[in-house]
Order: sequence, then C-alpha cells, then structure tokens
Amino acid sequence: MITSQMKVNQKIKNRVLNTAIRILEERLTIRETAEIMNVSKSTVHKDVEERLRIINPELYIRIRQHLDYHNAVKHIRGGEATRIKIKEFKSA
Repeated sequence: MITSQMKVNQKIKNRVLNTAIRILEERLTIRETAEIMNVSKSTVHKDVEERLRIINPELYIRIRQHLDYHNAVKHIRGGEATRIKIKEFKSA
C-alpha cells in the first residue's frame, strides 16, 4: 500500500522542510521566501500549504499561524508603502 508520504519525492520533501524551517527562523513572507529559495511564489505556496501538511503536520500548523499573521497585516504594510511613496513624490 502506498501512503501519501511515500508519494512525495525525497528531493521535494527536503525542499519543503528547508523552506518551512527558513520561513519560521527568518520570519519570511511567501514572496521573500520565493526570492531567497530561487523558486516561484506558487511553488512556495504549494510546498507549505499542501506538501508540508502531508510531510509534517505539526510544522504545518506553525507555518499556517505565521502566514495567517502576515496575511492579517499585509494591508497595513501596503498602506505604509503607499504613504512613503506619496511623501517622496511630493517632496521631489
């Protein structure tokens, strides 16, 4: 019988675990992680949302909490970035 864990290639499994650990240690967003790991945002998202849930459910819960936090504050960071751009534009 083939379980879901056996379906995940070892190379992908290592990438998923390394990605998840790095996100937590460095408190990265999906976008930052994708840039650092040199993969697409879609790959990072699929790794931490789908594959990690199968490979390591406990780590998935920690990642989910971290990403939920980033999702909750992204509108604040976006607004701050816009405010800074407007301020720079007016002073130029």
